[in-house]
Amino acid sequence: MADREDDLPEHNHGFVGRFGRALERHRLAFQLTVDVLAWAIGIVTAIVLRYEFTIDPNEWGPFTAQSVLAAIVLAAALQMTAGLASGLYRGRYRFGSFDEVLHLVRSVLVAFAGLAVINQFLPRHLVPLSVTVVGALFALLLMAGIRYLWRLLLERSLRPASTATRVIVFGAGEGGVQLITAMLRNPASPYLPVALVDDDAGKRNLRVMGVPVVGGREALTREAKRLDAKYLVIAIPSAGPELLREVSDLALSARLQVRAVPPLAELFGTAIGVSDVRPLTEADLLGRHEIDTDIDAIADYLTGRRVLVTGAGGSIGSELCRQISRFAPAELVMLDRDESALHGVQLLLDGRALLDSRNLVVCDIRDLERLHDVFTEQQPDVVFHAAALKHLPLLEMHPSEALKTNVYGTANVIAAARASGVHRFVNISTDKAADPTSVLGYTKRIAEKLTAHAAHHSAGTYLSVRFGNVLGSRGSVLTSFRSQVVAGGPVTVTDPEVTRYFMTVEEAVQLVIQAGAVGGDGEALVLDMGHPVKIDDVARRLAAESDRPIEIVYTGLRPGEKLHEVLLGADEIDRRPAHPLISHVSVPTVDVDTVRAEVGDVGEPELFAILERLAVAGTPNDTRVDPHLHPGQHRPAEGDSR
Repeated sequence: MADREDDLPEHNHGFVGRFGRALERHRLAFQLTVDVLAWAIGIVTAIVLRYEFTIDPNEWGPFTAQSVLAAIVLAAALQMTAGLASGLYRGRYRFGSFDEVLHLVRSVLVAFAGLAVINQFLPRHLVPLSVTVVGALFALLLMAGIRYLWRLLLERSLRPASTATRVIVFGAGEGGVQLITAMLRNPASPYLPVALVDDDAGKRNLRVMGVPVVGGREALTREAKRLDAKYLVIAIPSAGPELLREVSDLALSARLQVRAVPPLAELFGTAIGVSDVRPLTEADLLGRHEIDTDIDAIADYLTGRRVLVTGAGGSIGSELCRQISRFAPAELVMLDRDESALHGVQLLLDGRALLDSRNLVVCDIRDLERLHDVFTEQQPDVVFHAAALKHLPLLEMHPSEALKTNVYGTANVIAAARASGVHRFVNISTDKAADPTSVLGYTKRIAEKLTAHAAHHSAGTYLSVRFGNVLGSRGSVLTSFRSQVVAGGPVTVTDPEVTRYFMTVEEAVQLVIQAGAVGGDGEALVLDMGHPVKIDDVARRLAAESDRPIEIVYTGLRPGEKLHEVLLGADEIDRRPAHPLISHVSVPTVDVDTVRAEVGDVGEPELFAILERLAVAGTPNDTRVDPHLHPGQHRPAEGDSR
């Protein structure tokens, strides 16, 4: 199919654009002049037609050139009066809008009615009655037509330069219309829309500001080549993950880079603008969007309280601090052993990082004495324990380090919390603690058990929260994939069948905060994370976005890794008494003295077996959650003396 110039939007930044902008600066004078001339042309044309195209006033019977001029002056005066009264000549309405046209029609009707009445009651009519009717129609058509042409001039002067990146917009609904309008009314827009694609056959003849609908998604490859487009922008805010994946796959096969507008929840009811266009996020690629856990309704326990976050400089910890700060705690204490990480989180929260506040605490959770000093000074009411070692392959090689931080470090934080009378303690766990097979999973499961033990022997509420991989966190698989793509590949995947659960960091932190309110003593709370994602599919999508071929290499599962993660252990029962998307599971207990006695001074080869035994031993019979009970209320297990 040959290129058709009339299929493309026109652009003019020369004389037409300058003329249009000059008219806008003198809008009032121009409008008044146009409307007066419109009445003059309308009345003269009407009387010439009335007398069979006779332009000689001597042939107009009882009417003279003076009487016609008087009618024009009277109509113009009435038009200006009505227009000023309605705001038509005060710049009150957007130029060429429906509101302006509506008030234009009203002002012309008022002028016509006034002219007709005055003309009728004069001793000698200025013009025939038919001339007032026909003249008003001609005047209205001229006023509206000139305004339409003026609006075209203004719009063409605002269109982006022809050097802007040519894009095809997917979706000719309201989102697509808003986006096309925003692109073509912004001279600085980096995007030049050249076509629309929509699967609705009823829109095949539609044009939006001159941009045509060229077909459905099957037309993408053909039209991308014909129009030399570089991007496909998915302009459907309500698009689900399946549609996003399907369309992005088609776009990539057509050698189009994919962009999208945010989902409806992120637009907050505002119109779509050029600045909203963004690359597809990990959440889009993985078919995952944030779940509203309504934390505003349940986070009162943070307001006016002293809150301490361990691991505050990490991906989860820093987002915890950001969200907690919204609820106006009396004090937010941020603890981390990495001073640079504390610098970053203070910069995130305060916009400055002078590191001069006592709420920034440099402390290693392995140091029990130092932790007691911090808790004695800060006296926190609520503790979120996010500090941990998390990289599975490294911990397989160095299990003693995982033991020191994830187990003994957690026991230290719990001991300091109990000694200072903390009301709520939330231990942040991982899905690898469910039926664990790695050192990371073993140590995090033992940490859950230590937390459950504290719940049975403390006045406060002690619980854990378990979730899967966090999108975009430091060291996450997606971050690694993107770095490998930027470097030119290869992208390494352990196994073509491996799957994982994913969630956004914001969603993960919402769960953590909600857990502090609805979780009961000794429980682990698990978010319904939807369906697991095939990692190979994610790697291939990211590789396809690159301008050059990227190889996918399979390296095989590493020691301790699972092919498929699970959220609940084999002996854990899924109960959801507080929220339909949050499972409450019971956790067996273990105390740190038992752990220390079991571990003793064994070397690392024997440590694997001991950690596994400690992690998988026991049954969750200390605390059973009944779906008919309120959150935090427990029914003693059989044989439980409490």
